[in-house]
Amino acid sequence: MPSRKIKVATCQFPVSSSINRNSRYICDFLKQARRKKADLVHFPECALTGYAGFDLQSTDQIDWQLLRRETENILDLARQYQLWIILGSTHQLTRHQPHNSLYLINPRGQITDRYDKRFCTPDDLDNYSPGNRFVTFRVNGVKCALLICFDLRFPELYSELKRQKVDCIFQSFYNARQDGPSIHNFIMRQTMQCRAATNYFWISMTNSSARYAPYPSCFIRPDGKIVKQLPMNRPGLMTNTVNLNKTYYDLMATFRNAALKGALTNGQTIHDPRSQNTTCF
Repeated sequence: MPSRKIKVATCQFPVSSSINRNSRYICDFLKQARRKKADLVHFPECALTGYAGFDLQSTDQIDWQLLRRETENILDLARQYQLWIILGSTHQLTRHQPHNSLYLINPRGQITDRYDKRFCTPDDLDNYSPGNRFVTFRVNGVKCALLICFDLRFPELYSELKRQKVDCIFQSFYNARQDGPSIHNFIMRQTMQCRAATNYFWISMTNSSARYAPYPSCFIRPDGKIVKQLPMNRPGLMTNTVNLNKTYYDLMATFRNAALKGALTNGQTIHDPRSQNTTCF
């Protein structure tokens, strides 16, 4: 029987324009994750290539041959260490701008799926082509899904994933190389806490640690509590466990499915004159 548990290694490092440098961080974290007996390792948005508009002026600067070689090295390590890997990268297309993607790599060293960022920011659209599909998968009996950064602004995505009976979200971010504190310091973790508690999701959210990053990588349980987070603006790896055998506070549980089906009240329509007259007291 599946254990219904996943030991997750959530990683952050200063993502840069150097594929070689990014790959060294990634490979070192994979070694650490193996020592810590993790099942799955989660990396930030564009972790291997750098993020166009911040680390790179455009995706035209990507060395695609080097990217292929380093990706193959990471696939080899996945197979050697028997790890699931969620790898932020850039996926080249034939006639269009590339996708901002997460490669889902299994413990046999195979790319089993790819999530392409569905909602690109206005600046993203100068460099990337948006995706149009969800990616879900199972590890140890836990149904998981992938999302990227700006997707968090669209609660409709999370509602649909709840309809699909997803248990855990792996969401990769890149909010870094900023001038200093911003509204992101106050809303990004809080929004993800809301997404967790509203939908009863486990969430691993990982961010670049390049200065200035307004929030660190976090691990959130289904009641919305941040279980653990890494230090701001420093490389690091933390392990946490998704455990479907535990239950947490979820007052919405009785009514969530009805709301997802469009019922925006949990009461019956009543025919009472004092209810229908909304201008009296």
